[in-house]
Amino acid sequence: MRLPHRLGWILAAAGLALAAWGVSGVNAESATRAMATLDARSGSNVTGQVAFWEGPDGVKVVVHVENAPPGLHGLHIHEKGDCSDFEAKNAGGHFNPTGADHAGPMDEKHHAGDLGNIEVQADGTGTLVITSKMLTVKDGPNSVIGRSVIFHEKADDLKTQPTGNAGGRLACGVIK
Repeated sequence: MRLPHRLGWILAAAGLALAAWGVSGVNAESATRAMATLDARSGSNVTGQVAFWEGPDGVKVVVHVENAPPGLHGLHIHEKGDCSDFEAKNAGGHFNPTGADHAGPMDEKHHAGDLGNIEVQADGTGTLVITSKMLTVKDGPNSVIGRSVIFHEKADDLKTQPTGNAGGRLACGVIK
């Protein structure tokens, strides 16, 4: 069976991510994983795929977007898996099970849902690969399952509370 272009790309990136972890005998099809399909919101054309793989070093998050405005854009996991609103406001705030301040994903303390920024090229595509020790795919308080991924209108400044001043929600996907 031929996979859609984006899904094939995500699975290939996942295989590389697992190999980078040094995980042998495990492939993207057998790893603990979750996926979200980003659909346009707020009148945008942004689409994409987000894959989550749980491995020995945390959860590897692989994001690919298309039809997006060039530049930096905030990317976050939000607390609710509801993208039904035109502006994705039903997704709630950032996923923050520890009650930490908003910050960058490399800062010692930050929201579990703080994924930082994704850089979109002139052709409207962008890719982000990040590993988080604060997330799980398996059941538990830090699980991404049933939450949403939001692609924002502007760059996340990684400091403004509680959202990083990233602006509107241009795409949303429920994590399954």
